[in-house]
Amino acid sequence: MLFDAMPEQIVILDFGSQYTQVIARRVRECNVYSTILPFDTPAAEIAALRPSGLILSGGPASVYSKGAPLPDRGVFGLGIPVLGICYGVQLLAHFLGGKVEKGQKREFGRGTLRVLDAQSPLFAGLPRELQVWNSHGDKLTRLPKDFVAAATTENSDYAVIVHRTKPMLGLQFHPEVAHTPRGREILANFVHGICGCGKEWTMRSFVDRAVDDVRAQVGGERVILGLSGGVDSSVAAALLHRAIGDQLTCIFVNNGLLRAREADVVREVFGRHFKIRLRYEDATDLFLRRLKGVSDPERKRKIIGRTFIEVFDAATRKVGKAKFLAQGTLYPDVIESVPIAGNPAALIKSHHNVGGLPKRMKFKLVEPLRCLFKDEVRMLGQELGLPREIVHRQPFPGPGLAVRCLGPISGHKLEILRRADAIVVEEMKAADLYYKTWQTFAVLLPVKSVGVMGDERTYDETICVRAVESQDGMTADWVKLPYELLEKIASRVVNEVKGVNRCVYDITSKPPGTIEWE
Repeated sequence: MLFDAMPEQIVILDFGSQYTQVIARRVRECNVYSTILPFDTPAAEIAALRPSGLILSGGPASVYSKGAPLPDRGVFGLGIPVLGICYGVQLLAHFLGGKVEKGQKREFGRGTLRVLDAQSPLFAGLPRELQVWNSHGDKLTRLPKDFVAAATTENSDYAVIVHRTKPMLGLQFHPEVAHTPRGREILANFVHGICGCGKEWTMRSFVDRAVDDVRAQVGGERVILGLSGGVDSSVAAALLHRAIGDQLTCIFVNNGLLRAREADVVREVFGRHFKIRLRYEDATDLFLRRLKGVSDPERKRKIIGRTFIEVFDAATRKVGKAKFLAQGTLYPDVIESVPIAGNPAALIKSHHNVGGLPKRMKFKLVEPLRCLFKDEVRMLGQELGLPREIVHRQPFPGPGLAVRCLGPISGHKLEILRRADAIVVEEMKAADLYYKTWQTFAVLLPVKSVGVMGDERTYDETICVRAVESQDGMTADWVKLPYELLEKIASRVVNEVKGVNRCVYDITSKPPGTIEWE
């Protein structure tokens, strides 16, 4: 269910930019549906979607290089507005008779955009000077026929170009990133002012359509959903329950790697409050037995994934005959990756949800969130009446505490980590910062150090506190928590968690680090 036939949508061709998904999310923030397609999608396939406009993303390549990703030339003749961003504007020039060359001076970071054509609908309601974010080494050196410069930056005479008579535009900077403060307004002007889109994409309209789609797909058959307690599976459960009621059975597997009281919260919210049919499987001993002595994070992931499928498979047989399996798959999980050399969005580590189902599990898939981004899932959860603690809970990795307990795992180490993590969350909530932060958690390091407690020498564990700000998890900055809060967290951890004598704070951003430690 990707809503390909939406009456209004913007198609985005992905040329390998790390910001392509950000562009799509910015369009949806304008209450207009967006679809990401590979850069080489045939023009006829794009036309079949009847889009209101087309955006060409940035990318790591040079348009003049051998093997550069190029679109079907027919996309420029679809008769719809086209906006090129960074590499996308260079494509416009390359295809339509302009020239792109390696710049003598690269433009990376902040720049000042000076608007030459204040009458352009692209700049409606905006000042003549704007702060923008650049990330490019190539530059336009000759405009295509019938294009004019609408704005400049310090290093580019053609920072914004527009066609004299057709709705074709190009931006050398990135309007989609937060470092271009008025960038959302520029994109909104393109989507509404130039493409003529309304504001029909809302979660309220999505619920009605999704419920109808689920009922049409499932009919009178039964559906099984693996419920983790995370935002995605929780919202999927609530949506499916609204659509098909008791035809839905949720299975919750306790793998022993959960946060404090997590199993109790899931059983209370979904079993007793929402009255959803819920089967609870406690497989703690099995998971910990198979993880014993394993230090490598990729091996941990694989063991957890295989064991989960085994336990879940057995639980489905206990539930009885069901034709469908529901998953909380999101849009970023189904967007086709673009294999372009130099692509900064390359694989960093294996994703714990990727790999598919065993062939022996003869289910048809129901994926009601398949066309949504994470922020939209949260809005949907609110629309469905889920409590704030579920809808706005921070992301939690599929392998759970296994990738926050560095080195070999044991029940004892997990209990130390669980108690320390609970203190971090409690204090963040007390400071009214938990729901304002992307992720906040504790990590148990494979490091022991000497300490002094009660005039006695100790040689105990080290807890690291991690708090990051992010919009989508692709990039993140560490949070400058108040010293008083850090002091309170550290004091509570070393005093209340037996076996810990040192607490440190991680001040690494992403990149170069990742949000999780493993």
